[in-house]
Amino acid sequence: MLLLLFGCTKVEDTYLYDDTIQESWTDIATQVSDKMITGFWNETGYFNNAINQPDLGFQYWPNAPAMDVVIDAYLRTKDAKYSAYFSKWFEGVKAKNGNSYYNVFYDDMEWNALTMLRLYEVTKEQKYRDAVLLLWEDIIKGWNEQFAGGGLAWRKDMLYSKNSCSNGPASILAARLYNLTKDESYLTWAKKIYEWQKATLYNPSSGAVYDNINGETDAVDQTTLTYNQGTFLGTAVELFKITKDQIYLVDAQKISYYTITRCTDIGNNILRDEGSGDGALFKGIFIRYFVDYLNLEGINLDYRVKFEKFLVNNGKIAWTKGTSLPTLFFGSSWSQPPVGNSEITAYASAAMLFEGLARYQTKLK
Repeated sequence: MLLLLFGCTKVEDTYLYDDTIQESWTDIATQVSDKMITGFWNETGYFNNAINQPDLGFQYWPNAPAMDVVIDAYLRTKDAKYSAYFSKWFEGVKAKNGNSYYNVFYDDMEWNALTMLRLYEVTKEQKYRDAVLLLWEDIIKGWNEQFAGGGLAWRKDMLYSKNSCSNGPASILAARLYNLTKDESYLTWAKKIYEWQKATLYNPSSGAVYDNINGETDAVDQTTLTYNQGTFLGTAVELFKITKDQIYLVDAQKISYYTITRCTDIGNNILRDEGSGDGALFKGIFIRYFVDYLNLEGINLDYRVKFEKFLVNNGKIAWTKGTSLPTLFFGSSWSQPPVGNSEITAYASAAMLFEGLARYQTKLK
């Protein structure tokens, strides 16, 4: 059934790459993650916007994926030099965000809640769990059926705008809260959000995840972005692990296939450059949930091989073309080094790629 979903589409790759990298993905991940910390960390407890620069303006949501990289490095190494940043970040982000974890953007709160949930799972410190539950209670207020028949709003002051970026992370968060608490209400929310997004902002024939719907006009913005693909994929993975329902595995394959064939730089067969600022972070978010997907059992072998080759090719291009030593800066493109400085969004995205490869390294041939 899975093979028939794509008709006569060929699964095999039409590109080859040389094994030009001598270092292991683990060694590369350590270099990149350590440089991210030393270059961007502000001693008051958050990540700066630019490397080796004073505070150039605080951004709430990129701090969460950046801390996710630190958590990745800690889980990989169990080195206390990484866990030493956990509590500092937790307090620093709150202080810099007006002494609150609340935000006008629902998706920004979701990213931070997901990171705090990971911190709780690693440390078992109650303060992280309390913050996640506090945020969840505020996040779920964004659901309304006045516009577009449901879905979580993007902003508190724009309840009519229902975006993939506010629904995908929320359904992942709900599924993970169910795993933590076994409270069925979280699983109900995870499924409800996912099904609304699937019915409203997803093309089941192609695997494309659309950006948003304007609830006042019902106009759907069909732009596809890698982080929206990634978070919808992430929910499919979480729900498959919980329910073992094959439909989620089918969805995950479609979403992944669309992303690696349509959201790409065809010259290098890697994920495309989606711009500076927020856009520079999108690819790494897809990679995080793509690796979670590849860690599942039951993926069709032909597709697994294709997906693994794509993952590795992104790493090889990013390491050999996307940066230069000794600066080790990364930009929004993984096929060329940045001109000048490096943004935290772009750097954290690349760091997620290499931490993902290190996490998956043992399964690669």
